Amino acid sequence: MEELSYLQWLGQATPTAWWHDSADPLELEFGLAHGAVGVTTNPFLSNLTLRSHPAQWAAKLQTSLDGAAPEERAQQWMGLVVRDAAARLLPTFERTAGKQGYVCAQVNPAQAGNREAMLTMARRFHAWAPNIAVKLPVTAAGLDVLEECAAQGITCTLTVSFCVPQVIAIAERYRRGLARVRQAAIAEGRCFAVIMIGRLDDYLRDVAADSRAAVSESDIRWAGLAVAKRAYAIYQEHGYEATLLVAALRGAYHLLELVGGDLIMSVHPSWQGPLLVPGIPREVRIAAPVPADAIGRLRALPDFVRAYEPDGMAPEEFISWGLTQRTLTQFIEAGWRLLEQFRP
Repeated sequence: MEELSYLQWLGQATPTAWWHDSADPLELEFGLAHGAVGVTTNPFLSNLTLRSHPAQWAAKLQTSLDGAAPEERAQQWMGLVVRDAAARLLPTFERTAGKQGYVCAQVNPAQAGNREAMLTMARRFHAWAPNIAVKLPVTAAGLDVLEECAAQGITCTLTVSFCVPQVIAIAERYRRGLARVRQAAIAEGRCFAVIMIGRLDDYLRDVAADSRAAVSESDIRWAGLAVAKRAYAIYQEHGYEATLLVAALRGAYHLLELVGGDLIMSVHPSWQGPLLVPGIPREVRIAAPVPADAIGRLRALPDFVRAYEPDGMAPEEFISWGLTQRTLTQFIEAGWRLLEQFRP
């Protein structure tokens, strides 16, 4: 019998599942053939996909966008990409009775502090397909919307999220929403709590260089992993209902160190290829400790402490954190704004 590829093994032989981190249909077909059970999209990825084959996407548009407001244009174009992926994942969603098979649809990142606008978008995106996971930012406003969505049975993915305090806040607010939806006897949605592991490393690398901290590149490569492993341990300890989703990998090492956890890894096509090479270690590493000396040196960076300690930040601080602003800006300027301007 032919040996399973590493990615196929990951989804079949361990609790760890993996999602495809791209909105391109051709890339998605490859991912699905190798065991992907979900799709991560964002405004940046949706824009890339639309511009790769603009005429093909335009032919699928069922309404005229002439004279439409920019917000409406962006939502309509993104909806094409998201619904296409949702249709491809629907068999997985049905086969697993809603445990897997989700596709993310992200609300306008420029509205990260606007509760009413995000909730309106969440309800709209939720209606696109049964396997949509509405993507909300982990700001104080986004957490309020998460609880309301959970109370209405809307599945959500919480993004722009990098640290232990954020994923704890996600789990707690989702738990509150679950209590409400169960009291109302409404079908429950799911919650996926993102840790953008590589973006934290990138940010701390810049902070360390700017402050001339005695932190090596090897230490930086442990930073996001330290956060992810600590967050996972806390989730296990508290029995949280939300599922951790580790994204923004910067190498196979990010995935290999977390294998064996009951979590989801979001894998971009650029890292899928290297993980298909024979000989990748098939070792459960989720409980393997991060070197204590590396954590000790990383503690010289106040931003690492804020990210690593469960009480490092309050929800009201999330939106003003440098890494949050950096990521929202990219999603706005290199994603959503380009969706508003897209003309095939």
